[in-house]
Amino acid sequence: MHPDAFAMLKGLDTDILRIVQDIIKIKSKQKQSSTIIIDDIKRLINPESKVTTEDSRNSNIDTNIDNSVLEKQHNHKVILDASINVNTGEGVEGYTALFRSRYEKSLRILSLRPESKRIAKITSIKQKTSRNSKNIKSDKSYDMGGNLISNSTSIVSGLLMSKRGKKNGVEMVIDDFSGSLSALATTNELKKQASMLTLDQMVMLEVENISNNKKVFQGFVVKDIISPDIPDHLPTRSKIESYVVLISDIHVGSKNFMEAEFIRFLNWLSSNDDELVRKIKFICIGGDIIDGIGIFPNQDKELLETDTSKQVSHAIDLLNKIPKNLRVFIIPGNHDPGRRALPQPSLPKRDFNELYLLENFTMIGNPSMVELDGVKILMYHGQSLDDIIATTPGLDYSKPAEAMKILLKTRHLSPIYGQRTPIAPELEDMMVITEVPDIFHSGHVHVMGVQNYRGTLIVNSGAWQSQTKFQQTMGVVPTPGIAILVNLATLQPYQMSFNQPLLM
Repeated sequence: MHPDAFAMLKGLDTDILRIVQDIIKIKSKQKQSSTIIIDDIKRLINPESKVTTEDSRNSNIDTNIDNSVLEKQHNHKVILDASINVNTGEGVEGYTALFRSRYEKSLRILSLRPESKRIAKITSIKQKTSRNSKNIKSDKSYDMGGNLISNSTSIVSGLLMSKRGKKNGVEMVIDDFSGSLSALATTNELKKQASMLTLDQMVMLEVENISNNKKVFQGFVVKDIISPDIPDHLPTRSKIESYVVLISDIHVGSKNFMEAEFIRFLNWLSSNDDELVRKIKFICIGGDIIDGIGIFPNQDKELLETDTSKQVSHAIDLLNKIPKNLRVFIIPGNHDPGRRALPQPSLPKRDFNELYLLENFTMIGNPSMVELDGVKILMYHGQSLDDIIATTPGLDYSKPAEAMKILLKTRHLSPIYGQRTPIAPELEDMMVITEVPDIFHSGHVHVMGVQNYRGTLIVNSGAWQSQTKFQQTMGVVPTPGIAILVNLATLQPYQMSFNQPLLM
């Protein structure tokens, strides 16, 4: 075996002995050189890479062996599925448990930062300040680990309860298990940072107590703002070349559903003579399979099919055309049947049973994380992007990737409670981004956006619905009829537009 071939084999996550045995069998039949080289391996695991048609005819290779080896190369598994733990909380107690879970999970994320060793309880910081204001010669207070705090500044962490502009800065109120604390960001840089925070997100503040005789200001002043954020990292890449297709927001049943373009896309997936198509192994669909009924005012005027069951049946007929050799993962969106509050369980089996019966389809909840050939993809429909765009300065619907970046910075998929996005009272907050994804895939806003942030590829995959009257009133200009392909070996994204007939 050539050393380069040996190195390639070591990098494959499969039965190496089986590959070697198959290559030996082929070489024996063809009476080829006994040395195993890289091309021998490539020919076996990628049958389309055979040198010539003549070689293929004369080799007498057992096609079943080739296919079985190829299938073993392409691995997939579900790491997170919101369907598993839904409907666990109820009422006030449920929401209390939800936000406790959010705080605890987020605190574990912050604990990876060196500054976190100084985090103190809010009540401890307040007691220290109170003693100082009374000239009591004792500045003993303790951090979360019970260690003595002796620094001139203190670090606290909590959920951001409110933020508002004042004459001399931006006032923030954060809350931990022990109490709440108000602090003022006064410098231009800190005020800008504060304006980009979302309500109800976890935040760590370095604060200093200020008190002067003129009483211009008394209280805590912010010295630093730290969000959980994702770290700079090198993403995992597949060891073999394969592609995933990312799409969302099909909206079957709407008068604006671009059925001709979607069928063009489906036909392209079945074109065996396209070299790129042959490398596609996975499809991730990010919700809003159908347009639904009564989702927004006067929606019935924009519907081609006014019955949910007919919309679902039509959608199933279309999705059933996806080639059976492709592994498909589907999450629900806010237009689909089932619970609309986050997190959402997978599409109801009673409605989509035909898709559940297909071996190549995996129905999962919103959000979910899948691992495809070693690459972790966080799938989230994106309902909360409405709230992020509405409350973050400088954002609008033309910048979906920027809004998704805010979610990565907060390490939460739906941080803002009480706005447009309904959140269910679960005992565990499943919207916390505990694991850093290699790819973050969303839809919902119908505008395509691709960006790389700290090693994570952000993809909003647009839609298959042309602009609706509702979107016109919202100022949303969609970018429909485009599929995003990502090479899992390089994480390089590609756009494939189906708005014009493809030249085959």
